[in-house]
Amino acid sequence: MSNVGFRIVQYNNRVNQEVIEGFKGIATSNIGDVMGRMYAMDHSIKSVNKPGIHIVGSALTVRTHPSDNLMVHKAMDMAKPGDIIVIDACGDMGNAILGELMCHYAKTKGIVGYIVDGPIRDLYSIAEMNFPVFAKGGTPRGPYKEGPGEINTVISCGNVAVSPGDIIVADDDGIVVIPKGDVEDVLRKSQDIQTKEKMVIESIYNENWDRTWVDETLKRKGCKVIDEYAYREK
Repeated sequence: MSNVGFRIVQYNNRVNQEVIEGFKGIATSNIGDVMGRMYAMDHSIKSVNKPGIHIVGSALTVRTHPSDNLMVHKAMDMAKPGDIIVIDACGDMGNAILGELMCHYAKTKGIVGYIVDGPIRDLYSIAEMNFPVFAKGGTPRGPYKEGPGEINTVISCGNVAVSPGDIIVADDDGIVVIPKGDVEDVLRKSQDIQTKEKMVIESIYNENWDRTWVDETLKRKGCKVIDEYAYREK
């Protein structure tokens, strides 16, 4: 019996930690670009921390009723160091899914952070302790602890499908989801882009950044350059 809607899946097939560590320091924008700009969560899920946040970890997924966090508590107990708890609360803003106490507990467990498609509470305290949390906003209204929900099934968070074990990278720009079967390829390509960007920045300050592509693109797309006086006469 599958018990859809109220079930916990035991999942231990995490990506090699050395590969996960490789994403540290790589901007979400670079990672997103190599995945066709398709795997970034909706902009409404933002960091509640001070600027400069950057986290990388393995997704432990939770699907919960928008007003309830029972399964989030269970996920906290199940989580292993290096996990990021990713919560599908349907984007509803009615009840906070977690608060300060859950962040302190997560910190002692080695949990990297929370991603919440919904609201949280105790925003100031969480920002002050600087435990990584990304959410849609805040509300003082607390959650119930009744269920139902699911742990370690495929969820939707910020309009992106997230499977248990996918790699999450989040920073001030937002959150990207890297499918676990593609992590090594995405890592290599992301590192290449990061290297190229450093070279471009160097060329900018050396005043030799090649800008010919701009006019070449405009010409190819049929853009016309018109004399100012000829334009006015029309």
